[in-house]
Amino acid sequence: QLQASGGGLVQPGGSLMLSCAASGNIYTINAMSWFRQAPGRQREFLARTTSLHDTNYAPSAQGRFTISRDNTKKILFLQMDDLTPEDTAVYYCNADEIWTYGSYSPFADVWGQGTLVTVSS
Repeated sequence: QLQASGGGLVQPGGSLMLSCAASGNIYTINAMSWFRQAPGRQREFLARTTSLHDTNYAPSAQGRFTISRDNTKKILFLQMDDLTPEDTAVYYCNADEIWTYGSYSPFADVWGQGTLVTVSS
């Protein structure tokens, strides 16, 4: 139900915008987040946004990354600027809860499939 895209190869100092599109008979999505996992490392929280567009960031993302969402189109974004090789990782989107029409309970802790970001010259 979550499809991440926008990854690729970028030079140090460059920018990328990741997207995460939700599909299905969705009524609403609660908080959504971006995580990343570098080779040999644990998955790391980056940023989170509520349905009311409140945001919070991990220190590693603060000031360089911007999370946003389009509730109408049900798309989550991550604008990443001033990228460094240390930002190389697979980036994942996550939704706390996805409510679908006609359901009495949400899909909880939903993950996208990940999109690879490589920062290299």
